[in-house]
Amino acid sequence: MQTIGVLGGMSWESSLEWYRLANERVRDRLGGHHSAKIVLDSVDFAEVEAMQARGEWDAAGELLATRARALESAGAELLVLCTNTMHLVADRIEEAVGIPFLHIADVAADAVTRAGLSTVGLLGTAFTMEQPFYRDRLAARGIRTLVPGADDRHRVHSVIYDELVHGQIREESRECYREVIERLVAEGAEGIILGCTEIELLVSADDAPVPVFPTTALHVEAAVDRALGVA
Repeated sequence: MQTIGVLGGMSWESSLEWYRLANERVRDRLGGHHSAKIVLDSVDFAEVEAMQARGEWDAAGELLATRARALESAGAELLVLCTNTMHLVADRIEEAVGIPFLHIADVAADAVTRAGLSTVGLLGTAFTMEQPFYRDRLAARGIRTLVPGADDRHRVHSVIYDELVHGQIREESRECYREVIERLVAEGAEGIILGCTEIELLVSADDAPVPVFPTTALHVEAAVDRALGVA
């Protein structure tokens, strides 16, 4: 089993879920007392969030590249970044290390392709929904991506940063997301990518009339398969 280097803390609420799911998957696959071999580097999200707000993506990329090198030095053989938004600087991270980097958007694209879909709705932070890094990655795989309108993007983003990263789960916010999903489906979305690791704390397949692609769970599954040598 390879050691997975987990770059997390953005937010720790979702990184905790990533860690839990990875250990459960290894236990289920190998049985007995097995658990995942993980090296975790958890950054202070306040620092990263401030860089996001100021548009300081170069600085954020350098910070995460530095932490990625630390994970490699600590023995990581496979690297994952436990946040969708910060894949905006994935190139900086990949360039900083000599170990494989598992891109979360590639994992999402694999799942959408397996499902035979070509058009999906994307929910995430405003950065993920509005900047092209995620949509372009999907487009390279022949997947068309729809994003919510401006008001809905604001609502989705606010729930993430004002509630979910603080561990707050509110039924009214779940209903808001359901309404946003319904509008995306009406516009032609055949499935919905939950393109923020925190969203899975709030929304599940039961909240959508079309297939849902939970990137945290999919990322974990792909990382564990890779670490176990079955992918």
